This record gives sequence, structure tokens and C-alpha cells, in this order.
Amino acid sequence: MIEARKITKIGVVVGDKMKKTVTVLVERPVKHPLYKKFIKKRKKFLVHDEYEKCKVGDVVRIIETRPISRRKKWRIQEIVELSRRESEKKVKEKGE
Repeated sequence: MIEARKITKIGVVVGDKMKKTVTVLVERPVKHPLYKKFIKKRKKFLVHDEYEKCKVGDVVRIIETRPISRRKKWRIQEIVELSRRESEKKVKEKGE
């Protein structure tokens, strides 16, 4: 049996208003065919966050999965980096 490779992307959480869902913005550089300048292409993905741990500003790795809803076909694989607010809170808690 051949296993299909799962596509992974890294992006920033820009919205967490929905239950068990976050919006992740993924940027990728693309070279312009005529002018040869690199342009940032941006795309937003709706991503499944089972445990609701992601906050706005977190850098996350997402992985392709089976369709969960009409627009949700990705899930959180790991939180790569916490947002500045969350990391500052943890530093303050350790200091107290």
C-alpha cells in the first residue's frame, strides 16, 4: 500500500473566533515571471484546532487531512512559536 505524503505549511494564526477552528495566514514567495522580483503570495486556511490551544499571533505548522467541513481540510500539527503576549505572560508567571 502506498502512503500519500501529507502536505505541511507554516503560518500565523490571524483569527480564533470560531469553536475548534482557527484561521491561518500562509505566505510564500513567488518569482514574477517578467520582472523576476519575489512577491509574497498570501492565502488563508481554515484549520481544525481540536483542543483550542492556538491564539492570535501564534506561528503554527498545519497538515493536510480529510475534509472536516466544506472549507476545513487542514489541522494543527504543532504550535511552533507562541505569540508575544502569551510568552510574556509565561515569563511574568515564572517571576511571581
